[in-house]
Amino acid sequence: MTDTGHVPVSEQPLVAPSASNGLLGVFSRRYLLRLLVRREISARYQGSFLGLLWSYINPLTQFFIYWFIMGKLIGMAGRAENYAIHVFAGLIVVHFFVETFNAGTRSIVRNKALVKKMALPREMFPVASMLVSLFHVGPQLIILLVACLVTGWSPDLVGMTAGLLALGIVMVLGTALALLFSTANVFFRDFSSAVSILTNFVRFGVPMIYPYTLVAERFAGHTELYLANPIADGVLLMQRAFWTGTTDDPTVTALVHMPDHLLTRGVIALGGSLIVLVVAQLVFTRLENKIPERL
Repeated sequence: MTDTGHVPVSEQPLVAPSASNGLLGVFSRRYLLRLLVRREISARYQGSFLGLLWSYINPLTQFFIYWFIMGKLIGMAGRAENYAIHVFAGLIVVHFFVETFNAGTRSIVRNKALVKKMALPREMFPVASMLVSLFHVGPQLIILLVACLVTGWSPDLVGMTAGLLALGIVMVLGTALALLFSTANVFFRDFSSAVSILTNFVRFGVPMIYPYTLVAERFAGHTELYLANPIADGVLLMQRAFWTGTTDDPTVTALVHMPDHLLTRGVIALGGSLIVLVVAQLVFTRLENKIPERL
């Protein structure tokens, strides 16, 4: 027989059935990813009378707590016009990041039965956690949009670009940290508890319950260090997308209450988050073969 150039099956190199090309392998298996996301959402509301309504009730509850305690009792409302919308715009970004980070860190350990039995990219579990969190951003954005429209808000191109940048930063950075810490949590379960504690500080490390002007006033000369936090940039971008347009003079509000070159800062934050994602993928790839035996 003539040589057709095909290598016999018996001579082909052995490849692990779960081998993949990282995150690209996850999105090439979109059907499995959709199944995981639906499974997570269904499991969260299984046996619940109110079901998806809880995705509206939970953020509304947090909003009223911050609005009443910080706005009414402590008096922060005097520092920011339409303080309720200011808080809620930031809360969407913070809640998205915190939920992605926490759920993503626990995702592999929680799905250890699937990790052991099924040949699929293990990055799929942190990515699915991020997409479930993104699903719950939808109801929160609806609440925010309705509140903004009541005040006479209308969208603008710069604001919508800022909003998309904010979500992009959280999606990329949240996935990156979920990849890193989900692997670490396989080897040491303490990491899930440590992440829960760390995320408690996120709410106070961003201009959500207080305006950015307070940071510039109290820490003049050190605001660049504060703005090095991508989540702080994400909160400001979301506030630029919605909150500034609800004030009496959006142009003045953007000049006074937003840092200079906000969109440029957002692009830089997104680029930095992508670098963190690449590093996280490299670390994950290096350690993933040890995951089944440690589970």
